[in-house]
Amino acid sequence: MNGVTLSDDSIYPYAIEPKEASAIWGGDALVRRFGKPGDPNTKIGESWECWDANRVRNGPLAGKTIADLRALLGAKLLGDLDSNALFPILTKIIDARDSLSVQVHPDDAYAQRVEHQRNGKTECWYILSAQEDAQLVYGWAVNTTRAEYERRVADGTLGDILRRVPVEAGQTYYLPAGTLHAIGAGIILFETQQASDLTYRIFDWNRVGSDGKPRELHVQKAADVLDYGRGERSAVETITYDYEALSRTALVASSRFVVERVVATDEPASLDTSSRPAIVMALDHALTLRAGDVAFDLDRYQTALIPAAAQWFTVSAVQGRTAPFMLVWPPEQSDAIGVRLLAAGIDQDRIDRFMAQFS
Repeated sequence: MNGVTLSDDSIYPYAIEPKEASAIWGGDALVRRFGKPGDPNTKIGESWECWDANRVRNGPLAGKTIADLRALLGAKLLGDLDSNALFPILTKIIDARDSLSVQVHPDDAYAQRVEHQRNGKTECWYILSAQEDAQLVYGWAVNTTRAEYERRVADGTLGDILRRVPVEAGQTYYLPAGTLHAIGAGIILFETQQASDLTYRIFDWNRVGSDGKPRELHVQKAADVLDYGRGERSAVETITYDYEALSRTALVASSRFVVERVVATDEPASLDTSSRPAIVMALDHALTLRAGDVAFDLDRYQTALIPAAAQWFTVSAVQGRTAPFMLVWPPEQSDAIGVRLLAAGIDQDRIDRFMAQFS
């Protein structure tokens, strides 16, 4: 990667070195298809794309972690976000060769009270690919209670009331804390979540870990945080719109994060950082990123972090192709995505329906 020095050479697009995580349910797609480092003969389940401990791999700050950048740059990186707290977003690519465990995540209040951690875990999934018969566990098939949940865990009939939802590439699913869920076999997805590792595992399909023992379950903590109402959510009803000379699809606009799918063309287009850091992950084609005088090509399925102080960054497709990419922001101020949608000519009623999916 070739970059040139800015007047403030700490402010440029940071290419992020991913971190791979092995998993008994993983496969080889992260290495073979997505170009991640690692042994394709081992089961790799996750590539952590942007996380507090990930390192920068380009420019003057190469080798620094995002945590280091928080300490060094403060508001230049984060805008008005707290530089003493973990970077608030974690993005991943997940390869579910086999089904993940049935699980749930706590909300912020429970995480703070019981786990003494700042964040619970609300997340969302953008489906990159899915086998024809692939399904998610996405809530309960019926209204239930804590007592029934505990009884069914004990007698092995929990699967009878799990809600299974077929999925296909291009769909988005929103999972607020408390949602019962599991990623099914044959699904590869892009995940955006609060920066938290709090997962309460309920059922793991009777598998054993690498040590030959069943993986730990967290039945009672899960019982504390589960939403026991019948699952009503389906794939998010997204909105595609044109803004800042780009075709954009609003996928999620929650109080935790904003996620869009954007399509760059060979004509450079600039995006306002709105005084917040932005996470960019190229999809099937490479993308040229520029902030100030620094530019480099972001390879397919690679991630970069744009600091808030860049103010603007420019995207364009490499070699004359269109180049879709994922764009993730920490929660924006003053409903900025709603303002963009309205400016793009989207009807207010439709905007309200979209936003209501995340309330």
